[in-house]
Amino acid sequence: MLNESSNTGAAGFKAAPGATALLVIDELGDPAGGPLADVLLEPTLSTARLVDAAHEAGMPVIYANDAHIPGLDRELLLWGEHGIAGTPEAQVSPQITVLPGDHIIEKRRYSAFFQTGLRLLLDELGVRGLILCGFDTNICVKHTAADAYFNNFELMVVSDATGTFLVGDQAEGLAYMEKCYAAQIVDTAAALRFIEAGEQQ
Repeated sequence: MLNESSNTGAAGFKAAPGATALLVIDELGDPAGGPLADVLLEPTLSTARLVDAAHEAGMPVIYANDAHIPGLDRELLLWGEHGIAGTPEAQVSPQITVLPGDHIIEKRRYSAFFQTGLRLLLDELGVRGLILCGFDTNICVKHTAADAYFNNFELMVVSDATGTFLVGDQAEGLAYMEKCYAAQIVDTAAALRFIEAGEQQ
């Protein structure tokens, strides 16, 4: 009979840095000075460090950005208007450096995989592992992690480059992804060491 003790704790990141991409989920608009600055700014700055390191190491950087259509997207009925396609609130945060070689995936649902070109892009890039950061940990990050796991990608989630402000608890969300999606939960320093190891290969 399955119970909590049945989980073998097999979380671990088995993809090499050269087969890994950094996936930034919904780090949009300028968090500085906004009502959620206490929750969003520090994780955004941590993500900026990861992006800079990925650029230096030649690791693909992918941004999965909300691009909602008013009057069509059901998510807007739940959370109100946000991330409307073409608005500044649907653009990558200015604290993060976006380079011409980076990839932007527009999404209209929580998961970066659902009805987008992300899976095709990852296949074309030869990616087998994903480093996830972004918002909200318990919504878009978790749903993206689920689809990544279902598609057999290795997962690393950066605890201090994610944040929760809509649903649930940060620690709970991270623990869920570790237990249910075999995600390795790391901090920014550990993720940077992994990315920089790829630069040396």
